[in-house]
Amino acid sequence: MDGILEKAAVRRFIDAAQSLGIDGEIKILSDSARTAIDAANSLGIEVGQIASSLIFKLPSGNPLLIITSGRHKVDTELVAKTLGMEKLDRVDADYVKERSGYSIGGVSPLGWISKPEIILIDEALNDYEVVWAAAGHPHAVYPTSFAELARITSATPMIVGD
Repeated sequence: MDGILEKAAVRRFIDAAQSLGIDGEIKILSDSARTAIDAANSLGIEVGQIASSLIFKLPSGNPLLIITSGRHKVDTELVAKTLGMEKLDRVDADYVKERSGYSIGGVSPLGWISKPEIILIDEALNDYEVVWAAAGHPHAVYPTSFAELARITSATPMIVGD
């Protein structure tokens, strides 16, 4: 796991975190954190404590970022209805990389190369004192909280699944 902290995407996360006053130390996992279950198992925590960054395409073509708890799937019909949209469009890995600057599995909620048009945060994350989010690489995560994530991303809290 040598060199992860020097990767460009991780450096971009670190720079963004420092500029926002975030002091949670990055933890390098020996196993990949590409899924919430993988990350939770590596950290020895509940899967609900994983703050996954999921990306969808809005009708404008711009990204919607949903910071969701790993304990459930996002109900895209519920989210679309709440936002007054017909549906949320799924995106591919190229779209994710082009818009966020991160590869799937390492998408951080901050440090994007182009800011999402809408950012939502799953209210379920507020059930935990500490949550863990990706830090720009599938093996890099950092501790944070619902309140901190909502503040630093200007995310709108929402029920996104059950």
